[in-house]
Amino acid sequence: MTSELEKNRQRLKELLEKPGNGTCADCGASDPEWASYTLGVFLCHSCSGLHRNIAQISKVKSLLLDPWSSSEIEFINSVGNNAAKAKYEKMVPAFYYRPTNKDCQLLRDQWIRAKYERKEFMFLEQQEPYSAGYREGFLWKRGRDNGQYLNRKFILSEREGVLKYFNKNDAREPKAIMKMDTINATFQPGKIGTPHGMQITYLKDNSTRNIFVYHEDGKEMVDWFNAIRVARLHYLQVAFPGAPDSEWLPKLTRNYLKEGYMEKTGPKHTEGFKKRWFTMDDRRLMYFKDPLDAYARGEVFIGNKDHSYSVLPILPPSVQGYHWQFGITIVTPDRKFLVTCETEKDREDWIAAFQIVLNRPMLPQEYAVEAYFKHKP
Repeated sequence: MTSELEKNRQRLKELLEKPGNGTCADCGASDPEWASYTLGVFLCHSCSGLHRNIAQISKVKSLLLDPWSSSEIEFINSVGNNAAKAKYEKMVPAFYYRPTNKDCQLLRDQWIRAKYERKEFMFLEQQEPYSAGYREGFLWKRGRDNGQYLNRKFILSEREGVLKYFNKNDAREPKAIMKMDTINATFQPGKIGTPHGMQITYLKDNSTRNIFVYHEDGKEMVDWFNAIRVARLHYLQVAFPGAPDSEWLPKLTRNYLKEGYMEKTGPKHTEGFKKRWFTMDDRRLMYFKDPLDAYARGEVFIGNKDHSYSVLPILPPSVQGYHWQFGITIVTPDRKFLVTCETEKDREDWIAAFQIVLNRPMLPQEYAVEAYFKHKP
């Protein structure tokens, strides 16, 4: 009997060597150690847990710990990751966000449900909720001053190129109008404190404005996210005709390069250091008193290293008044910004994030943003 188990285990190992099977079928994580013996796909540990949510469709087993029958192995051999993708991901729209193993659980869970449970990418009519170009509904929005969540009506109109929300159901005028040229949406469950929490940012008078929203229904939330992405794509196609979609797809929405607490001092470097929440978003380094503040206390533009921008893993020797020991000096053409991190690891991570931005060539539109920062009152 043991030899039969051993033989099957060996067979599974061989199947993992086949093209496509060496990464998770759903998030792309390497070296999957689980598989669905009803769908015929190899999965990482994390996605195998999400497959348990659709147990009527997908039944999972560990490749290493569970016994496998010859018929289950034959079924997996007849399908495999590449064939399953060809079937279940046949019509994934270009704008649709495909989560990776680094993304939050909500995005991965809804991707798995969309593929296997709702079969959204096998039949185009299943994609209506997010590809229609118009969407309205209610989301819970965090109040700017008191932090309470209130039910607010949101309307996304691709034709107008805006997302807007209303404070009262029957209000004629929206409380805010967010234009598609500067809007971004990113899931922030940890920061917001709810698994479906999303942060929407847009520019208002060239300063970043944050709003925080969620919906109890995970599908509803991910549909809103993809609706924003498709509206962004159509805006970019109209604004920059002739450019290939491949240029815009990575820019429809973005996750932040890095976020976390650091301490900072003022422009004269003589004030005490204060703890602030920092967000590195594109070329804007913003700092907030609280992670859920609507507006940043300040924003710093970080350009390319060939234009007098740099970052040093030290503070000037004369500086005092800090208690976090791991300092960074951010050099811009106009001034130096001094910050400190709590641990050496934090400092290394922040410097790595800054280096990504410093090494990236400046885009034409980024010179205009830089000019605005230089002449800001």
